[in-house]
Amino acid sequence: MQQLTGLDILTLGEFTPEGLVAFFERAQAQKRAMKAAAGFKPLTGKAVAVIMLKPSLRTRLSFEIAIDRLGATPVMLIGEGSAFSRGESVKDTVKVLERYVDCIVLRTFEQAHIEEVAEHASIPVINALTDDYHPCQVLADLLTILEKKGSLQGVQAAYTGDGNNMANTLLIGAALAGMHLTVACPPGHEPLKGALTRASEIAHETGSRLAVVRSPQEAVAGADVVITDTWASMGQEAEHEQRVQTFMPYRVDAALMAAAAPDAIFMHCLPAHRGEEVTDEVIDSPASVVYDEAENRLHAQKALLTLVMG
Repeated sequence: MQQLTGLDILTLGEFTPEGLVAFFERAQAQKRAMKAAAGFKPLTGKAVAVIMLKPSLRTRLSFEIAIDRLGATPVMLIGEGSAFSRGESVKDTVKVLERYVDCIVLRTFEQAHIEEVAEHASIPVINALTDDYHPCQVLADLLTILEKKGSLQGVQAAYTGDGNNMANTLLIGAALAGMHLTVACPPGHEPLKGALTRASEIAHETGSRLAVVRSPQEAVAGADVVITDTWASMGQEAEHEQRVQTFMPYRVDAALMAAAAPDAIFMHCLPAHRGEEVTDEVIDSPASVVYDEAENRLHAQKALLTLVMG
């Protein structure tokens, strides 16, 4: 079994398939305990720095509440008043942080930034989103699919839209779980080669089938899970109009969902731009599990924190 204590989670590619199973077991056990109102505070006496250079509703709420419910102290360092706002070197900042806290959760822009933080830190570092990867969201997504489908092995998933941080991480997550994933995206908006390479390495071990195609209809045909994400990520707002034109053929509407399996579920990590990447008739339909998915950010992060913090 993979030893997860002290592990940095920067891309999701740090997990092994066995480690992912351990994560699911922990998340499900903790979720049951919470529903039963059982006291469970394994991180009492510890502290976690949550550094957010990008704003978020779900990431902030889920981490702050998860840390508190686990018995630790959440130290929230947000925006302009964050840990990296005064021109101090990353090394010096990290070396000070690790004298106060037991884990660093960082939501930032460049993947190189969190990699530099992890390089200098002797405590676990968790990626709460970068421009390239979003491992915490994908762990919550996989947990949701497991709950809805009963298993992940062999589940056929489709992602349609921008080959962004969600697509990059979903490829790795699907490979770890033994799922089959087809990503549909327009030319010039493909997932990162590095993400596809890592996912393909894992898929060779697990039997997962991965593909990147142009046609959303091809990707969604017969799929058990249909996933999309916003077309303009933070920092791309100025390109919004152009991106809408580019991605409109990839919108998830009732016609596209009809090509999926009859019991297919729809997923979106939120916030959703209704009428753009998804229509109201889909996101508000019985097939949509977006609010269960959002709730599972809390349960996924509780499990992840207890695993990496020991």
